[in-house]
Amino acid sequence: MPLTRAEAADRAATVDVHEYEVHLDVTGEGDTFGSRAVVRFDARPGAATFLEFEPVAVESMTLNGVPLPPSAVAAGRLHLSDLASSNELAVTATMRYSNTGEGLHKYVDPADGNVYLYQHLFINNAGRVLPAFDQPDLKASFKVSVTAPESWTVAANGQLVAHSANVWEFAPTKRISTYLATLFAGPFHAVTDTHDGIPLALYVRAALGEHLDAQAEEIFTITKQCLDRYHEMFDIRYPFGHYQQAFAPEFNFGAMEYPGLVIFRDEMIYRSAVTESQRESRANVIAHEMAHMWFGDLVTMAWWDDLWLNESFAEYLGTRVAAEATRFKGTWTTFAMQRKAWGLRADQHPSTHPVAPVSVADTDEALLNFDGISYAKGAATLKQLVAWVGDEAFRAGLNAHFAAHAYGNATLADLLARLAKASGRDLSAWAEVWLRQPQVNTLRTAIGADGSVSILQTAPAAHPTLRPHKIGIGLYDNGAGGTVSRRSFVEVEVAAAPSTDIPEISGKADLVLLNDGDLTYAKIRLDEASNAAVPNMLPLIGDSLARAVLWAATLDAVVDGERAVAELVTLVLAALPVESEVVIVEDVLRATRSLVDRYSTPETRPAALELVAQAADRLLAASEPGGSRQLAAARGFIGATVDVARLRGWLAGSGVPDGLAVDADLRWLILYRLVVLGAAGRAEIDAEFERDRSATGEQWAARCRAAVPDASSKAAAWSAIIEDVKLSNRLVEMTASGFWHPEQLDLLAPYVPRYFADMPEMMRVRRGMSAERTAGLAYPEVVVDPETRRLAAELLARDDLDPLLHRVVQDIDDDMRKALAARF
Repeated sequence: MPLTRAEAADRAATVDVHEYEVHLDVTGEGDTFGSRAVVRFDARPGAATFLEFEPVAVESMTLNGVPLPPSAVAAGRLHLSDLASSNELAVTATMRYSNTGEGLHKYVDPADGNVYLYQHLFINNAGRVLPAFDQPDLKASFKVSVTAPESWTVAANGQLVAHSANVWEFAPTKRISTYLATLFAGPFHAVTDTHDGIPLALYVRAALGEHLDAQAEEIFTITKQCLDRYHEMFDIRYPFGHYQQAFAPEFNFGAMEYPGLVIFRDEMIYRSAVTESQRESRANVIAHEMAHMWFGDLVTMAWWDDLWLNESFAEYLGTRVAAEATRFKGTWTTFAMQRKAWGLRADQHPSTHPVAPVSVADTDEALLNFDGISYAKGAATLKQLVAWVGDEAFRAGLNAHFAAHAYGNATLADLLARLAKASGRDLSAWAEVWLRQPQVNTLRTAIGADGSVSILQTAPAAHPTLRPHKIGIGLYDNGAGGTVSRRSFVEVEVAAAPSTDIPEISGKADLVLLNDGDLTYAKIRLDEASNAAVPNMLPLIGDSLARAVLWAATLDAVVDGERAVAELVTLVLAALPVESEVVIVEDVLRATRSLVDRYSTPETRPAALELVAQAADRLLAASEPGGSRQLAAARGFIGATVDVARLRGWLAGSGVPDGLAVDADLRWLILYRLVVLGAAGRAEIDAEFERDRSATGEQWAARCRAAVPDASSKAAAWSAIIEDVKLSNRLVEMTASGFWHPEQLDLLAPYVPRYFADMPEMMRVRRGMSAERTAGLAYPEVVVDPETRRLAAELLARDDLDPLLHRVVQDIDDDMRKALAARF
């Protein structure tokens, strides 16, 4: 049952929580564990309230020493009445492990049979482990102990204070929100270090221990560099004692900011060759989660309508600090290509919402807002704010905010007041248009006959807000010997008006690049002459961020149907083989492949895909052996080619480009493509899994089995997606991700109506983020047809539709609307 904002406000006015004393016993067999909790809280005398609580069985419940009746637990809540001014609730219960990445998740490693547990209470899952007042503004201290097998190790938010035999006891934490309480347990491998008086630790499954040992120095170096930078920026030092980072299996997020014990998905401990951009991504996530120690953990939003105070700030600061403190200086290029594109897509969907909504009704709606708007759009908005008020004032406002609200909660109004005071600028008008209004503006260049420049600004009819922008404009010219130079660069302010003249620019240029430097959040469209110059000039521009802005604008224009996918493919073939920035290579190949699959007709798709494969192959031939570009090009080629003989040769070790390691993960990628093309099947999948009986191998095998192009394999995969509750979150998602392929449309046709008939049932047997992700991955997105849209409309008309499923269907259907319009 979701918690409503009204219920949370009423409960916050009723109780003041001090401490959770929790003991978990995870030594039993089966799918349950023991939970003993004592909750100490003050209350308004005589009042009634409730805690979230979802037990399998209750052994005892007392409130202030008086037993509670079994009927006190109903519909996922423990109801209390006649409260005293000071209260102690004691509960002993049996709880159930999760396989969905929520509550206390239990995982059995196929590599060695070892069992691992991690606790993920986000957003409203605390009741799956203990009775809790599960809302962000009821902070309390957590004092945790765990009974576990003697061969295990246990880590938690608090520092370990005692360990005897099979019991681990941890120091009480500072006051934190319930969703931030965690632990990680199992026979894991650990590496430790210290920095600036802060104990550091890294944890991972034993099967990945040798890989962690090889990567620990890099991870610790990034961690230390980021800690130092945050300590330079913020007056309050890292406030939660030790800084541990655990890499957990089947984790739903990329990572989660638990104070004292950050948890990442364990795919970030690489077991095969990776590109430099993947390493950059890991560094960025480390910096992002560390930013949360201040934004989210030290100072926490009062309710989920201020989610942006967590995620937008962590996204902005993670990108910034990774660039400023680590060797990965190109994070803003990645942001422009990857993260901001995510925000723009989300912001143009029917489900768009403000960065900071006025109200979020309940925790179900809050979960829906963990999207590109709350992360990337908010971060881009903050980058714009810093450009506007200046970095010194921005940091002064943040430090005043931390000082005022440390270990407590705060709102948008609290933060804006501190920033306004520090900057001397009234931010109310800025906040209204940038934070309170949804959707995105489009900025276009208008060039006069005399070379004068104006910026035209538009907004969607449904959300007609125009905004002030501070942007960079670059003027680029073709030079001698096939070179491109940036003649000039100016920063200007664009008014919240349909047109703004830019007198700072005079004289014509071969290419006028709006938003050079990527300072603002907007869709960018070039003038006709600049568009015509892009194919020749793009490969020769030296600034990777400028190239990223151009690629992003081009891809977005294709998405909107303003440019043909055939034009994009031609540009990819011309420009990508000489691209030096790996993240641009990876994102352009991924996005182009997706657009070819959905925007090309079945008749034109093969030729377009062949050009993508040629572009990747040319890049592969031009890349340094063993480098990131070579690996990115190889992955792009594998995903686009239909050259079965060449792929089989690579698997057999024949014809492999010098320096390219056909390791475990690349072998799976090749096999997956062969399966999609009908050139490999279940026997080859089983043989590869025998070769690689790891967690990653198990997930790849699930994806490959779903891709086998025969009726029985598709039926088995669909049954697993819809109704197999024993299948873990990650295996369900991998099965869904392998199901739909443009190469298999005839075979898949019967499953289009089945999606709309069966998916509501899937949402009844699964919940939360994994259910939302599965619904999206299982959508017949490649069946771009009016009938698919008709079936979507029928489903959306139901008044009993799960809100998560409603959002998934509504948004992907809108993407299909654009694809159909572009095709015809």
